[in-house]
Amino acid sequence: MDDDTIHELFAVLQPISIRRMFGGKGIYAGGRIFALMLNDELYLKTDAQTAFCFEAAGSRRWTYQREGAAPVAMPYHSVPDEALDDPDLMADWARLAMEAAIRHGTKKPPRRSTGPAASRTSQID
Repeated sequence: MDDDTIHELFAVLQPISIRRMFGGKGIYAGGRIFALMLNDELYLKTDAQTAFCFEAAGSRRWTYQREGAAPVAMPYHSVPDEALDDPDLMADWARLAMEAAIRHGTKKPPRRSTGPAASRTSQID
């Protein structure tokens, strides 16, 4: 799925940003990740309050497995098929995903510098 289509699907949450990650794309609104595009499949953020809604609609939970390790279930579910063809329905699912992202926690803090200036600052204490 191209970036223009992703922007169209999530018009209700604009502005969004799209970043490459996990060999796919992370989709953000308000600085929070609420969706992933992996292997040509779109996944939305879920939590204990929303996962059952996605499962009732036939969505699959995203899992990954590293060689020699047990599968890990991630807090993302596939988008229900009918939502891809219905902008109003997609807006409802997108809002649920954004609510889960907000409940998940605060925005990521900026990265700390690890350069020479950071070393000098920590030695001043």
